[in-house]
Formats: sequence, C-alpha cells, structure tokens
Amino acid sequence: MLEVRALGLESRMHNSLGLSDAWTYAPGQQSTGPHHSVDFTILPNSKLFALAYNENSNESSVMRASKDKEEEATWNKHFKNCDPEKQVLKVFMYDLPSEFHFELLGWKPEGKSVWPDIRAKVPEYPGGLNLQHSIEYWLTLDLLNSEFAEKLRGRSAVRVRNSSEADVLFVPFFSSICYNRYSKLKPNQKKSTNYLLQEKLVKFLIAQEEWKKFGGRDHIIVAHHPNSLLDARMKLWPAIYILSDFGRYPPTIANVEKDVIAPYRHVIRSFVDDSSDFDSRPTLIYFQGALYRKDGGIIRQELFYMLKDEKDVHFSFGSVRKDGIKQATKGMHSSKFCLNIAGDTPSSNRLFDAIASHCVPVIISDEIELPYEDVLDYSEFCIFIRTSDALKKNFLINLIRSIGKEEWTRKWKRLKEVENFYEFRYPSKDNDAVQMIWQAVSRKVPAMRRKLHRARRFSRTIVSGQGKVMSVDIPRNFW
Repeated sequence: MLEVRALGLESRMHNSLGLSDAWTYAPGQQSTGPHHSVDFTILPNSKLFALAYNENSNESSVMRASKDKEEEATWNKHFKNCDPEKQVLKVFMYDLPSEFHFELLGWKPEGKSVWPDIRAKVPEYPGGLNLQHSIEYWLTLDLLNSEFAEKLRGRSAVRVRNSSEADVLFVPFFSSICYNRYSKLKPNQKKSTNYLLQEKLVKFLIAQEEWKKFGGRDHIIVAHHPNSLLDARMKLWPAIYILSDFGRYPPTIANVEKDVIAPYRHVIRSFVDDSSDFDSRPTLIYFQGALYRKDGGIIRQELFYMLKDEKDVHFSFGSVRKDGIKQATKGMHSSKFCLNIAGDTPSSNRLFDAIASHCVPVIISDEIELPYEDVLDYSEFCIFIRTSDALKKNFLINLIRSIGKEEWTRKWKRLKEVENFYEFRYPSKDNDAVQMIWQAVSRKVPAMRRKLHRARRFSRTIVSGQGKVMSVDIPRNFW
C-alpha cells in the first residue's frame, strides 16, 4: 500500500512538472538534451516523497498543501533550464581563410589568425542595400562572440571546437557580399573572384571528413542573396541552406523541409517610441519601389494603374539613391498599410521595413515563404491577398477600406510585439533575429538526424543470398 502511494505521488510530481509517462528516468540517468543533466538520485530523498510516508503527521492539510506548492515551485524552477526548446545549439565553425569572409569587407588579417579580434574592433559591413542580405555576417559574429560570453542566457547557439560534439557545422562564407561586390571581372581576370571563391569552397568542403561523414547534410550554408552561390549551390545542395526565399531554387535543391528562411535586415529606420494610432497615420496604403520587375513582379505595374488615382494611397517609383531611405522611413511611419508585392523573387526587404515601421503589411506574393512561420502566425499582424484577387477591379482597395480601427489596432500592437524577432544586432540579444535564426536551425536538426539515421540502416556491407558481399549506399535523393 505504501509503495502504491509513493508511486502515485511520483506520477503526480511528474505531471506537475509537465513530464509525460514516457519521460521516466532511472536514478542517475541524464536528460536527453545536449547541455543539461538531471541527477534523479535526489528523488528518493525528496521531501515530496517523505509526505507519502507521513500518514500520521500532525501537520494540517493546509500546511502540507503549502509545502507541496513550495516543493513543486522548486522543481519547476529546477527543470526550467531543461526545456528542450531552450537547448543551446552546438555549432562547429570552420576556420576558413579570411578571403572567404572578413577580407571581403576590407579587413586585413594579422599574423596567422583568420579572424578579427572582435573584442577590440568589429569590421563593419557595407551599408545601403548590401545590409539587407548580411545574414552570414551576424551569425558569424555571434559564434565568435559565444566563445567570450560568460553566460548562455538568451543565447541559442554556441561555438564548439570539436566537430564530433556539434549538432551542425557552419560554413562562414560571406556569399551575399561576395556576389554584390566581386561578381564582375577585374582587369586580367578570366573568372570573377565570386566564381573562384565558390570553386575553392566546394573543393575544400567535399575534401573534409566532416562533409564526407554525412554528405554535408549537417552543414549550414548561408546564401541569402537570391543570386549568391549560383555556381556552387548545385554541388552543395545536401546542406541546410539559410535563404531569403526559394524563388530561384528547384525544389530538389532547396525546400521548406530541410532549409531555413531568414528575414532580411530592414534598411529603413525603426519606429522607436511609436505612439501613433489609426487616426494619426494619414496614408491608407503605401508602396515605394521598383515598378517594372520580371517574373511575378509584373503585378506591380498592374496595381500601380489600379491605385495611382486613389487620394489616400501612395504608390510610386523609388530607390535608395539620394534620400530614398529617408523618404521611405517617413512614408511607412505615417501609413496604415504597406504593400509587399512580389518582385523578381517572392520576397523583399519591404516586408521587414513595414514590420519595423509598425505599418500593417499587405502581402501579395503567392509563393512567399516566411521566417519562423512554424512558430509564428503571420495572420495576426499581416494581411494576405492572392494575386488573382488583387488584380480584380477594386478588390484590393475595398478590402483595405473595410478594415476598421479596432482590427488595425490589434495588428499594430502585435507588430510592436514581434518586431524584435527581425532585429539584427551585435552583440545579439535574447530572441532577436540572430537568435531566432539559430532556433529555426535547431528545429531542423531532429528531422535531419532522423533521416541520417534511417538512411544508414542499410549502409553497411551485407552478404547476399548467393554469398556475395554487397555495399548498399545511402540513397542519392536523400531529401
């Protein structure tokens, strides 16, 4: 009888801690997480278990309940750091020669070090539109900084020096700035620097034992600019790509199952201390950008002719030249809704400019993929309109005019709650864009591991029925 009571209490305690029956540990077992272990030898000596034996205690039920709650709070606090979703991702980063990363920004290495001393000075990334695709720069800085950070709180990834300890392996190639600045031929060059570095990268990676182990499927490669890694992407396709969208990738090379969509870094100024409201933003719909685009971007021209005469709509051509960013900042900060229309590719930084402006995004891009959408509901702060509907006469303007102050205010407040998820900073802060991207990578790891383990089921040498030895390889179409 006593044993039954003790087990019942153990079950109750597991439930109070949010542990299912499947999460049962023998004394001394460790948590399955990579960083935190729990010594369950404490359980038999716990005061909680002592209560089960104290049938004749003189304590009142109120006192016992109070102690129960106190012990439960202690255990909940103890297990808080064991939340699998808060586990820190262990990342091995290759010490690639500096020509692949910070040298592309104009930094010159000193001595044998391939990395700048970021505690002394952080090399700056070029401004303007270059910044919108600077994702690999921020992730690399975060990993370098993780070696100096004293605490893991707020950190989603940490650099490890032993590749066998890593969850994923990061390739620090600044592919976007390499495309933007080094894709044109220099005098006496037969191949551009952008092409040559991709060629070197492929040669380096496929020669590494870490790459050979799983064919690169546990590697992280950033190719955020749609035209970056054009020459290497078809050879490095098994890796987990960090992209802006899938617009220029065949689904066999990049897809939502294995890859990560990262936000653009917004280029307009964030709306700090925003005290505006529905009535104080005079412009109903705002769009400023290139009007003549290829592929899916043709819709921009159509919408321009449909909306150009609406008195409370700003729809015009614009660029970053002269005061373009300043004008866009002012315009978005004073508008209720900001259009995000498909251009040459399904995505653009305009969506993230709108979020930073707390201007409710109106997304007209049927093929768009959004960052963190597995954990974030964009319908709470965005309006989605199918391209076919947007091109119907008066459909778009009538829909936007039908959205009242209450609904707009609800989305505006939610924008202010989520804007931190899209801010790139150094040093990175809890749940900013850098940490959110690492978390998105973490969520890819279990499926990646499962596929690797399943693929290895028959990857050993076996003996056929005729007594012949055969080698069974991992399937080529892994993903």
